Formats: sequence, C-alpha cells, structure tokens
Amino acid sequence: MPFTKYTNLDFDQIKESIKDYLRANSDFTDFDYEGSNMSVIIDTLAYNTYITAFNSNMTVNESFLDSAVLRENVVSLARNIGYVPRSRTASTANIAFQVGVSTATPTATLQAGLVCVGAQEDTTYTFSIPESITSNVDSVTGIATFGTGTDPITVYEGTYVRNQFTVDGSLDQRFVLDNPFIDTATIVVYVKGVGDVGIGPEYKKIDNIIGITNTSETYLLQEIQDEKYELLFGDGIFGRKLEDGNEITVDYILTNGKSGNGPANFSYTGSISDSLGNLLTINSTPAITTVQGAINGGDIEPIDSVKYFAPRLYSAQYRAVTARDYESIIQTIYPNTESVSVVGGEELDPPQFGTVLLTIKPKNGDTVSDFDKEQILTKLKSYSLAGINQKILDLKVLYVEVDSFVYYNTAAVEKASDLKTRVMDGLTTYADSNDINKFGGRFKYSKVLNIIDGIDKGITSNITRVTIRRNLKAVLNTFAQYELCFGNKFHINPKGLNIKSTGFKVAGNSNLLYLTDIPKKDLDGNLDGSNMGDIAIVREDLQTGDKVVVVKSAGTVDYFKGEVILTTINITETSRINNIIEIQAVPESNDVLGLKDLYLVFDISNSTINMVKDTITSGEQISGVGYKVTSSYTNGDLIRGWSQLGLIRR
Repeated sequence: MPFTKYTNLDFDQIKESIKDYLRANSDFTDFDYEGSNMSVIIDTLAYNTYITAFNSNMTVNESFLDSAVLRENVVSLARNIGYVPRSRTASTANIAFQVGVSTATPTATLQAGLVCVGAQEDTTYTFSIPESITSNVDSVTGIATFGTGTDPITVYEGTYVRNQFTVDGSLDQRFVLDNPFIDTATIVVYVKGVGDVGIGPEYKKIDNIIGITNTSETYLLQEIQDEKYELLFGDGIFGRKLEDGNEITVDYILTNGKSGNGPANFSYTGSISDSLGNLLTINSTPAITTVQGAINGGDIEPIDSVKYFAPRLYSAQYRAVTARDYESIIQTIYPNTESVSVVGGEELDPPQFGTVLLTIKPKNGDTVSDFDKEQILTKLKSYSLAGINQKILDLKVLYVEVDSFVYYNTAAVEKASDLKTRVMDGLTTYADSNDINKFGGRFKYSKVLNIIDGIDKGITSNITRVTIRRNLKAVLNTFAQYELCFGNKFHINPKGLNIKSTGFKVAGNSNLLYLTDIPKKDLDGNLDGSNMGDIAIVREDLQTGDKVVVVKSAGTVDYFKGEVILTTINITETSRINNIIEIQAVPESNDVLGLKDLYLVFDISNSTINMVKDTITSGEQISGVGYKVTSSYTNGDLIRGWSQLGLIRR
C-alpha cells in the first residue's frame, strides 16, 4: 500500500489519494473509476474528507492569537493574557453656557444624560454627560454657570444609558451589558449593599489584581461575544465579594464612535434640577459657547491591532520600561493614539538621564490637548518606575513634497488633465501607506517614480524633485529663539537659496520677510567643508524681484545634521494662518527618513504635477529639436509659497 499524505487539503489531491488506496487492493486494480458509480462514491468521500480537513485546520488556526481571524476568538485569546481591546470612543466637545434658574435655590445640577445636540453633514448627534454636574447659583441674578472658556465641561457624543442588576447567589449569574456600542471609558459602576443610601458607593475599574485586597471595591471589564462587555467582581480574596440582594447600577454612553467627530455648533436640550432634586424650569434656552468642537471619536479596536498589542502589553507586565512598553501602554490608556514616539533622555544632546520624552500623534488632528496630556501622565504613574519622569512633547511633523514633471505620449493619451488626476490619485494612495504616516517613516523615492510611470502606458518618463518641510510655530510679539531639526542631510548649493520660507514680519520692519541660507565659504569663494551656513533674513524688491538682505546672520544652518537655528527674533505677523512659517529645504538624498521623534507625512496638497508633452515619442519632433528638458534639482527662487505680488513660487 502506498504512503498516503494526510496533509493534502486540495479536493483533487484527496480524490487521487483515495484512488491510489483502492488500486493497492487487488480487487480494484483494474477498476474503471471514471466511468462507473464508484466515481460518485469517491467524490463524496473526497468532499467529506476535504470539509473535515478544512474545519480541522480552521479550528487549529483559531486556537492561536497570530492566526485567528474571528473576532470572538481573537478577543478570547487576548483575554487569556489580560488584554482588553479598546472599545468605541465617544467624541468629546468642550462647551460652556449660563442658564437663568431661580434665586430660591443655592445650587443647580445639570442632570446626567442628554445635554445638547450638534449636526455634522446633515446628521444630528446627541451629546451627553455620564455624571451630573452641580454649579452654584448667583444669589442676585439667579444664573447658574456650567463651564467657562478656561474651564469648560466635557460632553460625550452618544446616548446616556443606565443598567441595573440584582445579585442572586443561587444563579450562575453574569453581569453583561447588552449594548455593543459602549464607550467603556464612560462606564460608572455603583453597588448598593445593606445599609447603603442612594445607589451605593462607586466601584473602581482595575486592569489587574496587583495591590487588591478582600475589601477593595473594584471590578474588572472584559469584552465577550458580539462586541458586548461583562463586569467581573471580586471573590472575597481579590476584591470585595458581592452579596445576595446587592443592587448594581451601571451608567455609560452609547456612541457612534468615529462618525461623531466634527460638530461644533450645539443646541441645549438638557435638564437641570434644584438643590432638592426637583426639575427646574429655565427662563430661556441658553446659548452654548463651543470651546472645542467634537474630536477624538474612534471605532472599536480592530483585530489586527489586538493581535499586535496584546502580546506586547503582556510582555510589559504592567510596567513602562522599554519603548515598546510605552507604545503598548499609551495605546491602552489613550485610545485616540495613532502613533507613539519614545525617546530616552540618555539619547539627547546633552543627555537628560531619568527622563522619557513622549510624542503622540492622535488619530484626529496633530495636537494632544493639555488636559489629555495631564490625564496620560497621571495614568502612566501606575506603570512607571520610581525616579523616571515622563514628558509629552508636541508633535513634530516632517513633510515631504514633490514637484514632478511627467512626460507623456500625446498619441496615447486623450486628455492630459485626466492623466494628471490619475497620477495624483496614485501618489495619494502611497501617501496613505504604511511607509509614511508614522514616527520613523520612510519616503521611498524609487517607489514614487515607479508609481508615476506605472499609472498609464502613455507616460514615458518622469523627473521628480523632492523637498522637505517643517512648520515653525511663531510666538508673536515676543523675543524668542527657534530650532528646527529635519533629521536629513541638506543638499548644499554654493549659491544658497536651499532654504526657503513663507513670509513673516518682525518688529521695526513693515516689509514681508523671508528666510534663506548663505553657505560658509573660504577666501577663494569655495565651500569651506564645514557643512555650515548662515540663515539670512531677506525681502523681495517689488520692482526688480531681487532679494535684499535685511539681516545677514539671523541664525545658522547645519547642512550635515539638517538643522536650522534662529537666534533671538521678534516675529509680529506671518503670511500663513495660525502663526505658521513654513520652512523648506532640499535633502541630499531623495529617500527621506523620519527621525524617531519626527512624524513623516507625504504632503500631496503641496505637491505639484506638471504634465509635459513627450514630442519625441509622439513623433512630433523626431530630431528632438524643441524637446523640453527639466532639471532634477530644485532651486533658484527666493520665496516659498506666495509673495506680496501674489506670485506662486517654489
């Protein structure tokens, strides 16, 4: 009898294995397997074997975290190592309003639940609070103030829900929250025992049992099937054990997650009670002031993310030591995290021992609010080692821009504008890839060239220039120093003009000014080899367009390190909004790397695609006379962006 391979999962292979087995039997040696009813039997056996083998293979795959594909199984395996996937996250808005009630009550309470509604793209979203907020009432005006511009209240996108359970020890009881759209960060749990008033004391959510005693009023949370959540309470050894008759009250917010981002105009729909708990009739509908529109909403953690972070959080063992530890823990305590950069103080120049510098890229926007920074640092304390200080730095973004000249065969392309759109779409896809949009990302020049050439057979070639950009956030009307690190070696043009900027004004000068570079040279007028240069402040002569040097040395440029430093300067105005000065440079290498603390972005919106007729390939000019040749070097213009003359320049 021949050896049978039981690992074959292909139907035809299984069928042939059955035939080989039968042929080994003398009774079936000369049997016609294809022309008899035996073929049907063999097909049936093969099909049954195939289905059984497939199910067995899938069962084995679903038993391991890295190969499981069903969310229920991935979550279950992650639960075995103490990982709870991130829930949906309600977008939050910061608001403030005043409401006239009555001078008869010393306090007014904004009831938990619906507070206001906001609209985004023709869809109305409700915003609620998970806990009531009490404010003093002005004894003269009868006005209660809820939030201010500097201390607003936070409202959560979604619906306020309350679940209640009664403990029955005779049952195999589970406390399951039946709604799959819960923001678990808004869950508040109360347990009323014998002799307790109201709904009882609040129980605290914990992530592990370290430091928990038999009297700790705590609970654990875990995701179960269908994206629902279950509450787990103590057993009398780790955490207080529930008793028969205890009443559990659970408040939380049901949210739409990411789709709830955006609303910035709100209409009041809340309820307010007096100091005795009686609902009040307000004098007029209050006008709501929006301090911060709705941001930071997110969807439930996908299974790929669970697979990645669960073993890493487990390896961290609830302590933050390595960079990977911080990456996993911050993703857990701040669900709005898209990417994290961790730099040890010992890597700095000069070193800052005992310090960890964190940079966080949120999923929505580029800035982590001061409030969120404080919350993250507070939560990190329970994970960090004694003597280690954490600092959260503002996001530093390195932008990559291209100026591409795309040559095309006019005989093979109907409309150059349509081809240009397809090129932009292809580059946009690459800009959204995993190569980019992360700390330590890499812009791969050869990929960009291949993407452009591969868009259409009518494209004959492309010459693509690369520039890099950092945005300087100016502190207006204040003397300040600025340092921008690009993390990539600069190309040195002996004539300068490698560094360009958008316009700005300084104290004592009404002209629109710009930054440029002047490389260091020896007495013979050649580069001196120091890889250094001066940063000059210049203006444009409105008549001739020539540059006029205003300040010859306003800082330094280190071409080797890719660093621009401005000495003390008082900037009063910028041509870009939000007090931004865009500073660009030409990198020495067309492959651009994001440093560990630089978030790399391929900026398509500030990139340019120029469609150029390839007259040789099309046959218009066989000799090549009049063929346009484009340099691969970008330089020569003084100004980045627009000037006072309204000229578009690169």
